[in-house]
Amino acid sequence: MAAPVQDVGAVRDRAAVRDPASASSAGPWSLRHLHLDLRVSFAAAGAGRLRGHARLELRCERDGAGGAELRLDSHPTLSVSRAALLPPPGGPGDAAGQALPVESRPFTSYGSALHITLPQAPRAGQLLTLLIDYEAGEGPGVCWLSPEQTAGKQKPYMYTQGQAILNRSFFPCFDTPSAKFTYSATVKVPEGFTAVMSATSWEKQKDNTFVFKMSQPIPSYLIALVVGDIVSADVGPRSRVWAEPCLIEAAKKEYDGVIEEFLVVGEKLFGPYVWGRYDILFMPPSFPFGGMENPCLTFVTPCLLAGDRSLVDVIIHEISHSWFGNLVTNASWGEFWLNEGFTMYAQRRISTEVYGLPYTCLEAATGRALLRQHMDATGEDHPLNKLRVVIEPGVNPDDTYNETPYEKGYCFVSYLAHLVGNQSKFDAFLQAYVNRFKFQSITADDTLEFFLEYFPELKEKGVDSIPGFEFDRWLNTPGWPPYLPDLSPGQQLMRPADELAELWAADGLNMEAIEAVDITGWRTYQLVYFLDQVLQKSPLPEGNVKRLSKMYPKISKAQNAELRLRWCQIVLKNNLEAEYSKVKDFLHSQGKQKYTLPLYRAMWGGSEATRALAMETFSATAPQLHVNVQNYVKKILGLGGAEA
Repeated sequence: MAAPVQDVGAVRDRAAVRDPASASSAGPWSLRHLHLDLRVSFAAAGAGRLRGHARLELRCERDGAGGAELRLDSHPTLSVSRAALLPPPGGPGDAAGQALPVESRPFTSYGSALHITLPQAPRAGQLLTLLIDYEAGEGPGVCWLSPEQTAGKQKPYMYTQGQAILNRSFFPCFDTPSAKFTYSATVKVPEGFTAVMSATSWEKQKDNTFVFKMSQPIPSYLIALVVGDIVSADVGPRSRVWAEPCLIEAAKKEYDGVIEEFLVVGEKLFGPYVWGRYDILFMPPSFPFGGMENPCLTFVTPCLLAGDRSLVDVIIHEISHSWFGNLVTNASWGEFWLNEGFTMYAQRRISTEVYGLPYTCLEAATGRALLRQHMDATGEDHPLNKLRVVIEPGVNPDDTYNETPYEKGYCFVSYLAHLVGNQSKFDAFLQAYVNRFKFQSITADDTLEFFLEYFPELKEKGVDSIPGFEFDRWLNTPGWPPYLPDLSPGQQLMRPADELAELWAADGLNMEAIEAVDITGWRTYQLVYFLDQVLQKSPLPEGNVKRLSKMYPKISKAQNAELRLRWCQIVLKNNLEAEYSKVKDFLHSQGKQKYTLPLYRAMWGGSEATRALAMETFSATAPQLHVNVQNYVKKILGLGGAEA
């Protein structure tokens, strides 16, 4: 059951958690409910507009908060035509409200501040309702796709992406994870299109108008809207898949019955699933992320449709956010590990229950390898390699994104479990933690204080200050995790993969030994681990990769994107020109950042031929890529653009 609204953020005075990425009056004011009333229209060439209003129901938390001025996060591309103070429901006054002076002022490179002047300084406890008429559509949080950027290639498509600080270009708000509120929306879209949102209820009305309601308080970054030619199919008692018509059968076949199993295990471990439905929306191929955990409606890359269910376990991560991230949320982006470290731990707990410990340890080993790659690239003492990152004013939180909050965060949560020394006791702690902080935004101090309260015997022992493993060191010192969970159960799957990679790296191939290894039963992460070892040993002796390709069509002709990425990297590292077309095909088929950027880096760091391949592929695929990914690739290819 939802906590009462007035308890949201009751852990400590949230004004103390000053979010440098927000210009808003969050803290002195709380946002109780947001209503959006929008009309969506598509224009030519992958563009469009949102027109309508936002209604914000606010409560003043302390006398004279900010004087007679209220600030909202906004964006230069969001144009406000009017702000008004609405009369109390049923009270006297003009229904159109009292017009208020409003001014947009610069804030940072990624947003602006909307300054609204109130008739007088407010009193603590006072309720206000603001109505803001606005237009938006060109900002970074609202993505318009031309038909060629979709799977069906027939109709345009739009989606919003809020994390971390992009929704201020979608609607004026308190765009900080420290503020949680309920929301509702009425969205009118053109005929032949369907709208869906991250909401607990969804209803289609006349005139192609869709009505949504989110009855649980969430932070602004989790509000998401999609308008496109999309249809749905049920895949479980509380789940359906959404996709373009040309993908819906594949989506249904891949996920039928799968999601419920993961949800049931999650509930057993972490407590009730509070969001009602758990639907998945398969995005167009240009979607740059693997998944986005928008509540009730996870957005995922169509790369998960491998055709053989070999990537369904990727969804466990997004399901785990239903407890960690969406229900208990980091109060600022500097402590993103509270969302992602706990989610990685939860994901691996579910995976252990469903797939067993060896396979989960193998998956965790691939995660640890990614952390090692990241820290080798940046240097261990880089300030981003701390769990508590200091995000300076003006720095875009998205620019701090890396593996550390995920994998070092996972190691810290694993260390806490190690201190407890009993898995079922730690599972019980996680349930109590979720129950204590549900619908709230918290800091690492809240988390660790609760841990020591829950285990007073550990507090007495002073486990927070064991030399070398101090909680403060975990949070504030960059570098490799002081503690690594034991992944040795994964050895039974890693050893055969290591041995096989050694055989393929040899000068003279021992085909008898190679043929004696049967890989038909290997699951995705065992194959990924094998390919990672082959890549590390590359370039292999002349002819070996060609033989490997012929011997394992399961790998070299895979539709599984994780295998395709590694195979393409091996092809490039070994200059296997006969299979360069596979690199091109993979980059034409999808635009996920995780797959796209490493391949362009590999091509640009290779031969003249691979550099030419990079230029040729980018010029052909640039229009179908997300603008951020376009800019990152431009930077790699020396064409200007953002840091990659």
